[in-house]
Amino acid sequence: MFVIINTVINGEGVSIECNPNKRLLDLLREDMNLKSVKEGCGEGECGACTVLIDKKAVTSCTVLAGQIEGCEVTTVEGLEKSGELENMIQSFEENGAIQCGFCTPGMIMSSKALLYENDHPSDEEIKRALEGNLCRCTGYNKIEKAVKDIIEKE
Repeated sequence: MFVIINTVINGEGVSIECNPNKRLLDLLREDMNLKSVKEGCGEGECGACTVLIDKKAVTSCTVLAGQIEGCEVTTVEGLEKSGELENMIQSFEENGAIQCGFCTPGMIMSSKALLYENDHPSDEEIKRALEGNLCRCTGYNKIEKAVKDIIEKE
């Protein structure tokens, strides 16, 4: 069964015909060609597939396409398009928070969701916002420092 899903993806209104039970992760990667959204665990535990739905961080592997009807979905490509990505990437690079890069899109999206909610979060709030994202390369101190630097620069 296919339905038409009306949503906004990265600032553009779209109508997508698809199975409403398709994972949002697959819709974004396969149908929309948005490759920043990575599949890690497929169970919502690693954060590699994190996107924003109405400015809230969600793991796209646990959301069905039918659930985004009428919502605004943002990926790293959307942040790039809006000009919101450059400062974040610069801060991540300057602080050594990017190594293999697999977790980086999810970390950036979780950080952005936090900054939408609170433009001056505490250290503890930064840690909590990132705790759903796993990184095997950097450790978390460099990533947390990158988020703090973003706040200081803005």
